[in-house]
Amino acid sequence: MAGLCAAAGALVAAGRRSGQSPQLFVRTAASWTPKTFDKLLIANRGEIACRVIKTCKKMGIKTVAIHSDVDASSVHVKMADEAVCVGPAPTSKSYLNMDAIMEAIKKTRAQAVHPGYGFLSENKEFAKLLAAEGVTFIGPDTHAIQAMGDKIESKLLAKKAKVNTIPGFDGVVKDADEAVRIAREIGYPVMIKASAGGGGKGMRIAWDDEETRDGFRFSSQEAASSFGDDRLLIEKFIDNPRHIEIQVLADKHGNALWLNERECSIQRRNQKVVEEAPSTFLDSETRRAMGEQAVALARAVKYSSAGTVEFLVDSRKNFYFLEMNTRLQVEHPVTECITGLDLVQEMIRVAKGYPLRHKQADIPINGWAIECRVYAEDPYKSFGLPSIGKLSQYEEPVYLPGVRVDSGIQPGSDISIYYDPMISKLISYGSNRTEALERMEAALDNYVIRGVSHNIALLREVVNHKRFVEGDINTKFLSDVYPDGFKGHKLTKTEKQQLIAIASSLYVAYQLRAQRFEENSRVPILKPKIAHWDLSIKMGDEIHSVTASNSGSKFCVEVDGSKLNVTSEWNLASPLLSVNIDGTQRIVQCLSREAGGHMSIQFLGTVYKVYVLTELAAKLNTFMLEKVAEDTSSILRSPMPGVMVAVSVKPGDMVSEGQEICVIEAMKMQNSMSAGKTGKVKSVHCKAGDTVGEGDLLVELE
Repeated sequence: MAGLCAAAGALVAAGRRSGQSPQLFVRTAASWTPKTFDKLLIANRGEIACRVIKTCKKMGIKTVAIHSDVDASSVHVKMADEAVCVGPAPTSKSYLNMDAIMEAIKKTRAQAVHPGYGFLSENKEFAKLLAAEGVTFIGPDTHAIQAMGDKIESKLLAKKAKVNTIPGFDGVVKDADEAVRIAREIGYPVMIKASAGGGGKGMRIAWDDEETRDGFRFSSQEAASSFGDDRLLIEKFIDNPRHIEIQVLADKHGNALWLNERECSIQRRNQKVVEEAPSTFLDSETRRAMGEQAVALARAVKYSSAGTVEFLVDSRKNFYFLEMNTRLQVEHPVTECITGLDLVQEMIRVAKGYPLRHKQADIPINGWAIECRVYAEDPYKSFGLPSIGKLSQYEEPVYLPGVRVDSGIQPGSDISIYYDPMISKLISYGSNRTEALERMEAALDNYVIRGVSHNIALLREVVNHKRFVEGDINTKFLSDVYPDGFKGHKLTKTEKQQLIAIASSLYVAYQLRAQRFEENSRVPILKPKIAHWDLSIKMGDEIHSVTASNSGSKFCVEVDGSKLNVTSEWNLASPLLSVNIDGTQRIVQCLSREAGGHMSIQFLGTVYKVYVLTELAAKLNTFMLEKVAEDTSSILRSPMPGVMVAVSVKPGDMVSEGQEICVIEAMKMQNSMSAGKTGKVKSVHCKAGDTVGEGDLLVELE
């Protein structure tokens, strides 16, 4: 990671300039680092725990991992020097179990705790418990956590610090009726959100009274589940804004810096999907104004650590304070890439009491960085409903130039219903935005993820979309660009011919391989040499006639009258195939292949179902009966794995189209399931508390 290496070098130079004595530095494989802590516990899991451990190793700090029983074999547990189980899978009994975590701290004699993000990272009670035991919390003090972690109090403090704020109600909303009254006073649309929340949890946009009532219910339930605090606030929703945040860094000596901005406007369900630094939208004057207001807010609460001040920015570059996250942000790597700072290292140094090593004038914008959040989700369902399963094959594209992957998984890892479905953070860095985008496209194409659904197709479409490339984005980008939902990449005529040519070549390559033993030929069933293969290719509702022939590794394929030359090494055991089609290089993945001719090929990010048959087989196939599609109008199946929170109907009830039937919680998000038509409930196959899988039958109508 080039940014982290740069930070290490700067650290050595800073230590020498400051005249600190040599004994304050610990010699490690990476660089000289100042003496901080001997042992640090990471109160988190997954990729962020791994991220913290990497920096600790560089700084010569021993690490302690905590884990639930289902996480016993996780990567972060293996990376740490010690590991302690803190409870069963549910977060309330493990990663939010303060008593168990405190016991782990005492048992291992950890001197400090890094909370990562989420879980207890912004919990002032946890920070107080640590302080009472003389354990250092790697983050701000409890006053700043309380002031900025509470969205109501933080908004009042922001106003006092002369930070631009959004019009809204500056108090706690008591119930749904009061929520409706306040929403009417502010004027629709409004944003309902958890006072103690973050990460898109407990947030709903309401456009009328009914949505306000529903939003109040779901937001309060999600807030209680995720943060143990169901208080809500309501403010004016600014339509079509950009979401731009400022990274701040402050120490205990009154020094504070803003480390430029991150553009986080590509979101679904108020959760970020793609981030970049810097923003294409900000000019230097607006950047400075936002940075200075962010620092003013940090100073107002005597903030000391890394933190993020989030703003909404309208089309005229007016910006409004949204919230402050008193922790390390998920998307911090893009800031590290353009500034050369290791933010985890800076947090640890500040917590130990060291002053900042840099001045505001020292903070650069070097190059461009983009981050894609790779999720175990089905992007074709509401831009991403969770997917669970075991990673049967997993390869990160870290061998590509300018690519960084922050993850906490490995082949064989389980993606479960208990935790966030993020697989990794995929970061590309380039000298400019064009180079960063090109590297991101290559990284997405070379990323191998098998065993769970993932959102690679959506990410690739976003970073290649004309509006995104031009920087014409806002928080409604996904719904504006895909009003009917994401459907995958729409192939051009040329791209379709390329895919058909690749599928035909793969089919023939597999057939030729099947005729051979290693080092020997089988007794030929077919003629040893076939001049050409006449094939029928079905994609969707289209059928294409194809003629393919080969000479060594080169295939000549005629598709609907057009001839294409396809060349590759044809290593059919590799998950990735680099294919050249008439000078155009493509990376494809053959995800599955059946003897009957069905193939699944990942091409330009999207997985396509291709049916390849010989002409004879295609003719015989016309006599096969087609499977009748299931009538889904009278049944409700679970679109995702999760836990049933509530069931609102029973057999014999009359329901109307769109009426709520049940609520499923999946990976800390609640999802309302509604009736597809008006009718009488025939049977109910679930109850509150049940664990359901994707496709499970929930309710039947007559």
